[in-house]
Amino acid sequence: MLCSAGSRRVRPGCLRHRLTSRLDKPVAAVDYSHFMSVLFFKRFLQRPFQIASIVPSSKALVERVASKIDFSRPSVIAEYGPGEGVHSREIARRMSRDSHLLLFELDRAFSSDLERQFAGDRRVHVIHGDAARLPQELERRRMANCDYILSGIPFSILKIDKKRALLQKTYDALAPGGSFIIYQVTNELKQHATLFEYAESEYFLQNIPPMFITVFQKTPTLNGRRREVEWSRAPANRQA
Repeated sequence: MLCSAGSRRVRPGCLRHRLTSRLDKPVAAVDYSHFMSVLFFKRFLQRPFQIASIVPSSKALVERVASKIDFSRPSVIAEYGPGEGVHSREIARRMSRDSHLLLFELDRAFSSDLERQFAGDRRVHVIHGDAARLPQELERRRMANCDYILSGIPFSILKIDKKRALLQKTYDALAPGGSFIIYQVTNELKQHATLFEYAESEYFLQNIPPMFITVFQKTPTLNGRRREVEWSRAPANRQA
């Protein structure tokens, strides 16, 4: 039903009534936290194969990944490829005053931005360099192990030797019972991370693009000996 143009009274059911009633309703809140900044977009265009995604992680993904970490006790946490720091900020917000967060970022623009963000937080250490430096950085800071290692770097683009070397260093750097938490577009790393005795994956849709979140757990080693895997004959992970 249409209302007459000159009528001031809006009759229920007419077109003007339906339109105005919709405009009066509150608009649902939109989560813009995953929208890219100018810096993120610029770095993605310059290094598309180094930046894992065209947009930063959504708030929902950040919270889901953080839920895999026990923040009730002091921990040493490392993050590979933090980018703009969307996960880093959430971890720093939740972790205790006696915890430490080591951020490994290859991109100079991102690492400089991270240094600016965390300039006043003594718990956060920004390292402009390869994640393979983790053992040396732990030793330099007199930290024995990591309780958690988080990674969003695109492992699928790494050469197989570099991938295996980084996985070995990651495994060695974790404390017994520690967790390696990854979020990736594909789940291909699971077939390579055979050092870890336990792995649990979920496909998380509330992100652009959807991500596999996988938690690899390190169990205590036998007789304190370093565990290495002969890659060609490594057993498959069992999934929970």
